[in-house]
Amino acid sequence: MVRHGQSIWNAEGRWQGQANPPLSDLGRRQALLAADRLGTVDIIISSPLQRALHSAQILSEALGVGPVVVEADLQERNAGEWSGLTHPEIEQAWPGYLAERRRPPGYEPDEVLLERTVAVLGRIEQAYRGADVLVLSHGGVIYTLERHHGEPFVRIPNLGARWVTHHGDQLTLGDRLVLVDDDDVTTPVQI
Repeated sequence: MVRHGQSIWNAEGRWQGQANPPLSDLGRRQALLAADRLGTVDIIISSPLQRALHSAQILSEALGVGPVVVEADLQERNAGEWSGLTHPEIEQAWPGYLAERRRPPGYEPDEVLLERTVAVLGRIEQAYRGADVLVLSHGGVIYTLERHHGEPFVRIPNLGARWVTHHGDQLTLGDRLVLVDDDDVTTPVQI
């Protein structure tokens, strides 16, 4: 599972949730560079949100694998009233919420996101059993799987990834990967 490239809202420090801002120029470069770090895959499946889908399309073209399959249940959690806001704006309107891990109305709870994610990964496993699948999704989706498996929270960068193996009746998490180093994106890339 791979987190999408940088979006314009990532660059501005805005919570996205299910909002649909596009990739930034940096995000497009990240996706192209990530293709060089990936091995072969049989299929690419993506969230429908354009920051993930465009990342997947760039990878698809670079890897020669496609078309990209879109799966709605891979989209990021609903961030409720925080969508589009920065941390300082959230702190001003909801003092202490972030520190106390409280969330605003409309925010999709972990258990709902986990149920949706486990279900979609099960459908993917059934449809593509035995295939090496590259899944483009979002940080919140990956974090929720990690928390469920007892992993501590560690921020995942854009184009960061987590190996996930589906055994038909259970998921196991493998290593995290960084597909694009910060130093890599300082070099101009033709996109």
